[in-house]
Amino acid sequence: MKTCRRKLNMETILGVSLLSILLLLVFLAVIGLVLVILIVRATTDPNPDLHRHENEKYFTDPKKKDSKILFPNISDPPSIDLSVIVPAYNEEERLPPMMDEALQYLEERQKKNRSFSYEIIVVDDGSKDNTTSTALKYCEKYGVDNVRVLTLKENRGKGGAVRLGMFSARGRLLLFADADGASKFSDLDKLEAELNKMKTEDNLVVVCGSRAHLEDKAIAERSMFRTFLMKGFHFLVWFLCVRGINDTQCGFKLLTRPAAELLFNNLHVNRWAFDVDMLYLAQSFKITIGEVAITWQEIEGTKMVPVWSWLQMGRDLLLISIRYSLGFWKISSKSL
Repeated sequence: MKTCRRKLNMETILGVSLLSILLLLVFLAVIGLVLVILIVRATTDPNPDLHRHENEKYFTDPKKKDSKILFPNISDPPSIDLSVIVPAYNEEERLPPMMDEALQYLEERQKKNRSFSYEIIVVDDGSKDNTTSTALKYCEKYGVDNVRVLTLKENRGKGGAVRLGMFSARGRLLLFADADGASKFSDLDKLEAELNKMKTEDNLVVVCGSRAHLEDKAIAERSMFRTFLMKGFHFLVWFLCVRGINDTQCGFKLLTRPAAELLFNNLHVNRWAFDVDMLYLAQSFKITIGEVAITWQEIEGTKMVPVWSWLQMGRDLLLISIRYSLGFWKISSKSL
């Protein structure tokens, strides 16, 4: 009898001990979560980074010595059909093939339709090479009405570069396209066709180029570790931020002018994960979003460091979710 009682007492003590440990772990986890939230709150600027250095408000005409011409503003009425924003960081080698392809398409389209008007804005994101001088050669060849260069004083990140390009654009429609030329530029036709199908009364539409149809081939060519990182990133995007979009990261997206003005005035992320931020905002504003399969190819010379860049984006996804969900980041439904 005494043995049974001792055994029962031991089991009771063990049960209480395990419960105490469990409660302690839960308590520590809650304290840790609260501390993380407080740290995130303390290190968060509630407003988007809209600052612009004085020199970034102007572009130059290489045909006119010492020219200094003021960029227009996204809040101005559109004066041309299409603006193409090309963020470029140390892209003096990869930029020319992309520009040649884009300008060939745009010039041929203009020949077929004389009323069609366009511009390409190359945004040099604080490059250390000759990206600006490379882009200025196209200004000289095609004129500043068709090609302009916005040179940033310091590196802001891809999202920051795209934002300032959007703010400087004249187009009724605005496309941002990567400087590496990985996307086939003529697939713009597909994005425009989808956008025209989806037009709404408020004219707030975003159409994303998508590489999702190429995923099986990409998995076959990638290592198991890189495939794991890619799948993990896609899961985090779906779980934390954006659902219903198969490829949030393709650098080929078309926006109406009102959509661009609203979204980039509220965008908080300046680096790689800015696409997710933009689409999170678009879904928050109930903006119509389309997705179209495009032709895409891997181009050597990416600025992303495979593991480190994925970790940075994973961190940004978590912060996007926390900061918007808890109201740390402000969202304005009006243009700023």
